[in-house]
Amino acid sequence: SGWVMAAISSQWGLRNAPTEAREVPEVVAAAVKRWGGAQLQFASPELQGDRQLVLAAVRSQRDALQHASHMLAAVVQQGEALQHASHALRADKEVVLAAMVQHGDALQYASDALRADKEV
Repeated sequence: SGWVMAAISSQWGLRNAPTEAREVPEVVAAAVKRWGGAQLQFASPELQGDRQLVLAAVRSQRDALQHASHMLAAVVQQGEALQHASHALRADKEVVLAAMVQHGDALQYASDALRADKEV
């Protein structure tokens, strides 16, 4: 669709997209895939709470880390992906552990309960 193309054409595409485009999972997923997990900040609150989309955003950074020239940006974006997730997802152990695999500092964005969990 035109919204998908706009969302991936520029790192600012999703930010500048109409509200209704930010509510379409495929549009947000395309932006996350192309520009990284930090794109979640521009998604609708409902999609920021979508477990699969947030896991995809967190895991998208793993692919970016394979390219040394993108390593710093990927690590920074990794933490941002969890930061912009819903409270429920920041309390989801699987989501937080996936973020921490790529960036240990992502724990700072986890729920209080997970930050206190000795297994995390």
